[in-house]
Order: sequence, then C-alpha cells, then structure tokens
Amino acid sequence: MAVAASAGPVRVNAGEVFSSSLHGISRQGSSQPGLCTASLDPDLVIQHANLEFSRQFGASSADVCGLNFRELVHPSIKTSLMRQFARLTEGKRQLFDTHVVAVRPEEEAFVGSLTAAAVSDETPQVSAVLIFMRSSEEAEDAGVLPARKKLLSDIDARILEGIAAGLSTIHLASRLYLSRQGVEYHVTGLLRKLRVPNRAALVSRAYSMGVLNVGTWPPKVVEDFVK
Repeated sequence: MAVAASAGPVRVNAGEVFSSSLHGISRQGSSQPGLCTASLDPDLVIQHANLEFSRQFGASSADVCGLNFRELVHPSIKTSLMRQFARLTEGKRQLFDTHVVAVRPEEEAFVGSLTAAAVSDETPQVSAVLIFMRSSEEAEDAGVLPARKKLLSDIDARILEGIAAGLSTIHLASRLYLSRQGVEYHVTGLLRKLRVPNRAALVSRAYSMGVLNVGTWPPKVVEDFVK
C-alpha cells in the first residue's frame, strides 16, 4: 500500500514511537539478526539503541548512547549522507532510504541499508530521528576498507582521482608534472594493488572499497586512505 509523503516530520511522540518500534524488533529478535535501530536527537547524537545496534557498534547500549552517529559513518559516504540527514532535521523531507557504510569499533565495515525518519512532538521542529539499519550479505560488500587504513601515496591518490574523472594519461602527466611513462608506472601499481585488470575496473573497485567519496564531483579520494 502506497503512503503519501508529507512535507514535514511525523508529529507523534518520539519516545513512544521508538519504544513501539523497539518492542516490535525485539519480538522478531533472532529471525532478523542484521536489523539495528536507534533514536537520534536533532544533532544526530544517539539517545537509545536496540540490542542489535549495540552488538554491532559496541558491547552495550551505554557504549553507543552519547556517540554522534557521524562518528560511525564511513568517510566515503559521510558528505552525501549528512546532506540527507540535514534535509530531514530541517523539516524538508520526512524520511529517506539509502545505502550505508558504517565502521565498527574493530575497524570492520558494516554495509547495508538505512532508513531514517524525522519525528516531532506537537511542534513543527524535529525532536528525534529514528534510524533502521539492516546489514547486507552481498559478496561485493566484503571488500570495503576500514576508515583509517593507509593505502595510497599522495601521487597515487591524485592519479586515481584523475582516472575516475576520465582524464587521459597525457592530461594526468601534464597536471601532475610527470612523464607519460611515470603515469603509466603508477597506474600499473594501482591495478596490482587493487587487483583489477583495467582502469574502468580500478574506478569501480575504488568506489566499492570506499576509497573514493560517493556523491562528489570531481572524484575525491577519502583522505583517511592517503599515507
């Protein structure tokens, strides 16, 4: 059944909504082990979290409550995801669904889907944001790198950005003050490092690993991965 989206946030009691959602999720429990939910304040600070969310991102609810959700977001998607949250907390939209990459305490990636909904009490202002996350079992998600793994030299990062933008070897050489042979040397190294056969596959692999920022142009390597 289709539901018409309203212009602003849902005007219900945030605590009641979260408690009701949490109760329903806990009843499903083991049948949906990848389903996480949390309640955030308008600044995206975690106020409440269910057991699965706590298990994924900390040992207990006390470990995650008080954290800002931004701290859990993988840097490759942080800019684009925060834009969506901003529209939510500003009352410009009611909810959104998106792909999410988050980082666990052990630096392992959590990859899956995220649904976020704005909630208000009796005023137009957003009082809370409810998030629901489900982990993905897709094989291609297994290659996402942790946020602080140093992978590329500065010159390799600039070359990868240029390739992703569609620049030729000649243009890269001119921009980076390298010879064409020098550019090809670095490209060959990147192909080997990411274990791909060609430039197109290199760009695809870099995005899937979270090395290139999603939703930005021109393409930009996440600084966390630059040595």
